[in-house]
Amino acid sequence: MRGIGLKVASVTVFVAMASLLKAAEGVPPGQLVFFRSFFAIFPIAVFLAWRGQLADGLKTANPGGHFVRGIIGTVSMGCNFLALTLLPLPEATSIGYAAPLIIVVLSALILRERVWLYRWSAVVIGLIGVLIVMWPRLTLFSEGSQAGYDEMVGATAAFLGACCAAFAMLQVRRLVMSEKTATIVIYFSLTSSVLALVTLPFGWVWPTPQQAALLIGAGFCGGIAQILLTSSYRHADMSIIAPFEYASLILAIIVGYTVFAEVPTIEMLVGGVIVVGSGIFVIVREHQLGLARARAKEASTPQG
Repeated sequence: MRGIGLKVASVTVFVAMASLLKAAEGVPPGQLVFFRSFFAIFPIAVFLAWRGQLADGLKTANPGGHFVRGIIGTVSMGCNFLALTLLPLPEATSIGYAAPLIIVVLSALILRERVWLYRWSAVVIGLIGVLIVMWPRLTLFSEGSQAGYDEMVGATAAFLGACCAAFAMLQVRRLVMSEKTATIVIYFSLTSSVLALVTLPFGWVWPTPQQAALLIGAGFCGGIAQILLTSSYRHADMSIIAPFEYASLILAIIVGYTVFAEVPTIEMLVGGVIVVGSGIFVIVREHQLGLARARAKEASTPQG
């Protein structure tokens, strides 16, 4: 229960982070990435120092792996933040749920993992759900209006962000084999902060006091949410707490309606339910396969 509680808390704070970034209207995505990454370092550093892990967190045997993960993750973050500025919060959230489904595809193609029919079926159905969410925004482009063009760009950016997030998660899988979680978290924040500065010549703005407060608050929320998320995995198996990630859709709908006056569309609700259902099925199936592998390994171990 403690692991589930920490997971739900992390999801809540991540939605708050996205809401603060969206509220900082007029700030370019690259600048959003910088504030989100740079100011996340402070709560993470304080937490690691409190646990006596700050010095160990800076030690790494794979700086190149962290840099690759940083590039992919920063691109993903930039795409997601661009989507936040152009789409309603619930729609950007729903499209982002494509990432776990894409991981299944990449695991089969890149890692050569065996994926059976059940998971392939869930992935196909889930991606259809994503298409249902995106379709109204893609078809608006045919109207030729600026609003339609912006929404088309936002939907495309959200999907590209999900694809990059899936690649980033695969890189994290490789890193966890030799690197500590604290090391992965802190190096990503450092790398993405530096990489975000590359967008400085492309039109950063001087934030108003209100925008600055929102951006700094979003950065701190990002760091706190990351701490809560990491802590949740210490108290429960990932397969148990992962489905609670989808609570963010409910929160996004509530925040979108009450704060940004965004009324969810039928397509978003239908597609979102399909994507969430498919994602949960994949998680449950992974859990079942993990148990089966554990039993098979135990049965094959000589008893003595």
